[in-house]
Amino acid sequence: MEASAAGTVQLGVDLEVRRLGFGAMRLTGDGIWGPPPDPERAKAVLRRAVDLGVSFIDTADSYGPEVSESLIAEALHPYPGGLVIATKGGFLRSGPGNWQRDCRPEHLREACEGSLRRLRLERIDVYQLHAVDPDVPIEESVGALAELRDEGKIAHIGVSNTGESELARARAVAPIVSAQNRYGLGARASDPVLGICERDGLAFIPWYPLGAGEVSGGPIERIAREHQVTPFQVALAWLLARSPAMLPIPGTSSVEHLEENVAAASLRLSEEEVSELTSI
Repeated sequence: MEASAAGTVQLGVDLEVRRLGFGAMRLTGDGIWGPPPDPERAKAVLRRAVDLGVSFIDTADSYGPEVSESLIAEALHPYPGGLVIATKGGFLRSGPGNWQRDCRPEHLREACEGSLRRLRLERIDVYQLHAVDPDVPIEESVGALAELRDEGKIAHIGVSNTGESELARARAVAPIVSAQNRYGLGARASDPVLGICERDGLAFIPWYPLGAGEVSGGPIERIAREHQVTPFQVALAWLLARSPAMLPIPGTSSVEHLEENVAAASLRLSEEEVSELTSI
């Protein structure tokens, strides 16, 4: 049970992470709002993830808001060598389940400064534009991140929830190392973005990897039985087999579920199984 079994992927030329990461959104309260019911349990999940070889943790200032980043620092700072913390900015929160986009340059600068404080970092390895704001050209949003990079507060820039044209526009402003979109067995609208990432050496980070699509019944249940694993583990193994650019970030608030997810890094599906699942 080791994340290293998933292999590695590059984030730019200088960061190499294991291809099975951890998404820290679910460490907050209901509706991704407020603290978790048991903060110590949440911190135990983070420590166990690192113990299992996870070297990429994804979070955002809007998770809580601010709760997820603070828990990461409380649990893991000073950070072990090789651990990459990626965070995001571009959403405001007004209550449980409520999300409002704000990708104005001034807000992104304020959000980044707050993330630096909460994560206890002088520089964030990967800072991602959380979404595209329809009221703000993506060039302005990414331009603000490029300025923060030039100031040494960000090492690399990523984008999230973008299509092909928006990714191209972002890349025209600054080097982009990753794209994070919803993706899974039953949610493949981002296949063109995945193709760009694979072609050009960007990491593709699928969010909601175990919820985006059906993970029960049909071929996935049969394949899971044959391998004596769960359908969720098959879904993760399929993602890892789908593309070498893939960097899944399954999240959980349970150590037991975390261990199950990491064990999927060692699951090898046959070409026939991958093809059958891809054709669903």
